[in-house]
Amino acid sequence: MSVTINAHQLKLLLDQTADHMGHEDVEPLHGIRLDVDSQYLYAVASDRFTLAAARYRLADGDQNEEPWARTIPGDFVPSLRQWIDSLKGAAYITINTVKDRVVFDGPLADLTVATNTALEFPDWRGLLRTIAAQTVEGEPFPALNTGYLPRWAAIQQSLRVRVTADRKAVLFFGENFIGAQMPTNGGSIGPAKGQTFKSAHDLWLWTLAAGAADVDMESLPQPEPSRYEATRDIRETAANLLRGVLDSTTNAYNCDFDGDRDAWFAHISRGVSDWMAYRFLDALHQVDPRAAQQVVNDTAEELDSGELGEWAWDMAEKAGFDPQKWSDEHEKRLAKQTAEEPRKWAVQLALALNHAKSAGIGFRVEDNPFVTYDAESDEWKAVKPQPAETTA
Repeated sequence: MSVTINAHQLKLLLDQTADHMGHEDVEPLHGIRLDVDSQYLYAVASDRFTLAAARYRLADGDQNEEPWARTIPGDFVPSLRQWIDSLKGAAYITINTVKDRVVFDGPLADLTVATNTALEFPDWRGLLRTIAAQTVEGEPFPALNTGYLPRWAAIQQSLRVRVTADRKAVLFFGENFIGAQMPTNGGSIGPAKGQTFKSAHDLWLWTLAAGAADVDMESLPQPEPSRYEATRDIRETAANLLRGVLDSTTNAYNCDFDGDRDAWFAHISRGVSDWMAYRFLDALHQVDPRAAQQVVNDTAEELDSGELGEWAWDMAEKAGFDPQKWSDEHEKRLAKQTAEEPRKWAVQLALALNHAKSAGIGFRVEDNPFVTYDAESDEWKAVKPQPAETTA
């Protein structure tokens, strides 16, 4: 019985659940449960107050195999995490179960962990299923112990929350993550046992009444927008890329291909680049979310530096390409375009004159070497540059 997972993904599963391990006094909960079904590898941990389950979808070749589960003892979890850190993130690890052992087979070394198969781990699926099936009772107003809230920060993503009752667990949903936190009885300070939202709200009515109605958090002052600042949020990066694809597609569709071909190609080029970047980022995020986030961070720093030309030149040389050749070819294309095609501003002027003519706006254009009226086609056209006259 074995499954394969890359080092980054396995470390992510452990990191998302390690803070929820139970104390050594409760041996069945003192560790991280690795649980495999026909589709996923799960890491699960609980200390009775919180429960966290992160999952990784198995490769096709590992699916539909015999399920298994083992609890990695809490004392060995730090060593396992350090061992994974010693590997390259993309390195694959095969996890095997042999009697009362779990073997982590890496590319350069193996790690074997002894497990106590006699310990019965709670039915975590049943617990979460029951919590998810809970119905909302009245106006839920549970009290949560803030000491447990920092545990959820290790998930490194936004979590959706489901609250059903004062004395029932709060449920958290994330991407490939589900968890729960038990409420507390409260105390003399803050929401106490039996206190309702109305009674707590009433204590603040005098203070809140001095505020205006219908004011929300979006009305708070926003920082002045800079000329350009690259985002370090991976979801926002993905959204910006997809929005760029849609914007460029629309702009290309509305662009005059015959009148401004360069603009049309520019819109298409941007859309293609944004789509490729999104697909690469999405694929990297599926394989290694942390590496994807690091790439977004590094790219944002490079963009903010404003030295893209230097970055691209250096990377091209390191990759074995010839950026000088690319530069020379680009200069030749520009020189050829300047010598053989109308000036870009002349093309724009001709377009503007045709739009004005179509709108019925009267105007007069003096004779010039840049635009001319073509009576046969009934439109203004940009004039190609004439070769310089040579003297005999």
